[in-house]
Amino acid sequence: MKLAERRGMATVYEPAEDSRLLATVALDRIGGGRVLEVGVGSGYVASRIDAETSATVVGCDINPEACRRARSEGIETVRSNLTRPFAADSFDTVVFNPPYLPTPPDEEWDDPLEHALSGGEDGRRVVRPFLADLGRVLRPDGRAYLLVSSLTDIDAVVELAEGTGLRTAEAGDASFPFERLVVLEITHMNS
Repeated sequence: MKLAERRGMATVYEPAEDSRLLATVALDRIGGGRVLEVGVGSGYVASRIDAETSATVVGCDINPEACRRARSEGIETVRSNLTRPFAADSFDTVVFNPPYLPTPPDEEWDDPLEHALSGGEDGRRVVRPFLADLGRVLRPDGRAYLLVSSLTDIDAVVELAEGTGLRTAEAGDASFPFERLVVLEITHMNS
């Protein structure tokens, strides 16, 4: 289904195989500490981390309806564009399932769900600013888990991370007929 055909169907991204993969990988590696889920959406990943670890979980999303949904799941949520409102060294762990579908400009629309799906022409429109600011909010020994797709060019995402002083390693993956999903574990280069 083209993104334009999704218009009017929903306003919050519902959990799918990408969300489940991110939650599974994160749960295998998070024991406690302070965790931020960027783009909290329905609250699925944040709720699982909250319920299955001793972590203190905060979510953020640009979509006000997503913030309401996550709050209804018991997740403290801040309406924000990525990590901007958070102080330096605020989180032990950051998780993010960004909008990653490459989307030609003529197929985009001004709709809340677009923010959860469209990654711009190369699929990395939201990944760039996220990686540019991640090192600021992530504690020196912290870890981030970023879901990426082969549709967004995983190697290009790794290069973007390295360009901001971050190191990546694959922490989990799943293959589908149309794409490969990978969760990158991201740390500071000097950690």
